[in-house]
Amino acid sequence: MSDTSLGPMPERVQARLFLHGLLLFVAALVVGWLWFFSLLGRIVLWPIPGSLDLHIPDDPRGWRMAHMEFITNGLLLMGLSFGGRFMRHTDRAYRVLFWSALVTAWLFAVPAGLHPLFGTRGLAFGGGPFKPGLANDLLYVLGWPPVVGVHVLFVLAIVGVRRYLRRST
Repeated sequence: MSDTSLGPMPERVQARLFLHGLLLFVAALVVGWLWFFSLLGRIVLWPIPGSLDLHIPDDPRGWRMAHMEFITNGLLLMGLSFGGRFMRHTDRAYRVLFWSALVTAWLFAVPAGLHPLFGTRGLAFGGGPFKPGLANDLLYVLGWPPVVGVHVLFVLAIVGVRRYLRRST
């Protein structure tokens, strides 16, 4: 497919989106373990003997948010992967869609996974009503690329599906 002809999402793009969805699920597992150990206050894996006292910040709201952020964004990429057959775009538009999807998924999820470790929320530069500090401000700034990416992603997805529907009638 050339850069000017419209076609379905290339299988390689679909596979890469699906792979990143799976990787986000793996990250959700890691965050889930961190959440579990923060609730216990130590690392203990019965029947393996012993435990390791390790302070993991106890922020159930933050851990739940991070866990669900990784799962939700993984599902988003998997859904785009399977839904790609119902889109019509140029190769260039699929590249933009792919990268905006990755930026959206990973850069919404990774900061959410770091917030419970730093005790931050990243909702406002300077902390707003929450804990201020360098970690908060860096994670806040890291949240802007996915804010742009999610809008690009959904505009391209909707336009692509509309093109498919117009041609299939």
